[in-house]
Amino acid sequence: MKNKFGISKNVFVLGLVSFFNDVASEMIYPVVPIFLTSVLQAPASVVGLIEGIAESTASLLKAFSGWFSDKLKKRKIFIVGGYSFSTFSKLIIGWAKTWPLVLIGRFLDRFGKGIRTSSRDALIAESSDESIRGRSFGFHRTLDTLGAVIGPLAAIFLIQFFGDNLRPIFYLAFIPGVIAVLLLMIFVKEKRGETEKAVLPKFSFKNLSLSFKIFLICSIIFALGNSADAFLILRAKNLGLTTSLAIFAYALFNFSYAIFSTPLGVLSDKIGPKKLLLIGFFLFAIIYFLFGVNQSPILIWLLFAFYGFYMALTEGIGKAYVSLIGEKERMATSLGVYQMATGICTFFASLIAGLLWTYINASAPFIFGSVMAIIAGFLFLVLGKKDKFRQ
Repeated sequence: MKNKFGISKNVFVLGLVSFFNDVASEMIYPVVPIFLTSVLQAPASVVGLIEGIAESTASLLKAFSGWFSDKLKKRKIFIVGGYSFSTFSKLIIGWAKTWPLVLIGRFLDRFGKGIRTSSRDALIAESSDESIRGRSFGFHRTLDTLGAVIGPLAAIFLIQFFGDNLRPIFYLAFIPGVIAVLLLMIFVKEKRGETEKAVLPKFSFKNLSLSFKIFLICSIIFALGNSADAFLILRAKNLGLTTSLAIFAYALFNFSYAIFSTPLGVLSDKIGPKKLLLIGFFLFAIIYFLFGVNQSPILIWLLFAFYGFYMALTEGIGKAYVSLIGEKERMATSLGVYQMATGICTFFASLIAGLLWTYINASAPFIFGSVMAIIAGFLFLVLGKKDKFRQ
């Protein structure tokens, strides 16, 4: 059954779940690098290490949990478990007196993300017709990212309210996380009829489609330069923005991301996702280059807004593209492999970014990311001509 947005009930509720979860997660995400460097006195290289380990953990689990979800023909149990782990991680970070406990909290948060994401994305795809796959993923990203707008704004208010005491923010973030889990448990229904008859074949990289292999290779190269967004926040601080203004700039990024996700998802259904993904590679290269060379705290606001547009152009559309070029009976597996591969590269990208920032300068991570995006974009352009999937 579709609602007035043209998407199914499952997709709508999963969007609400992601909204509340992201309110919780994004209340603390822009605060964590500042908490680490200002309160716990950790260097930027530790920020890169923590974010790299956290994101690569999530990515490694996405492939395994996706395969296991396909094998068991279950989605909801993985989604509920994943969101629950992420919710409790907020409390652990709030208790941290040294940076290793922050690492444990971030690890647990991303552990939950790794368990749930492939199953959730597969359920979104299974709950949507192929003709509106981009719309469904775009709508989900819109609600998800609206939560990522409200979360940082709530963090700014709480920073002012508590007088720069950051710890209560982590404890309060637990509340919307619990709401997300309850909505999921009560209202989301398993798509049993579409998965029970499927027989999961043995996974083999050689059996994946050419379209998937091309996109995966290009995405891996791109991801090696795409470090954690925590470095964008540190860059804003580096250029002179206060803690509250740096977080507000991050909220602006998420607002731009939210308002463009659904329209661009609909556009991808009309003209095909490949064109938009290619544009996304080169747009990222321009934005990251400007993040690197810019010395104006005013221009940083425009860059955060355009970075949100780039995310809307690629994040949900990339998942929709993978769901279209992958095999139906291995949908969660394909989505998991894609996110695992790019996420492992995020670990190295964040580690490299932290080292470049610490030992060269604050511009170096962004110049490196821009170069990698250009290489990936040209490779996708050239190899894409051999791809039979023309969308």
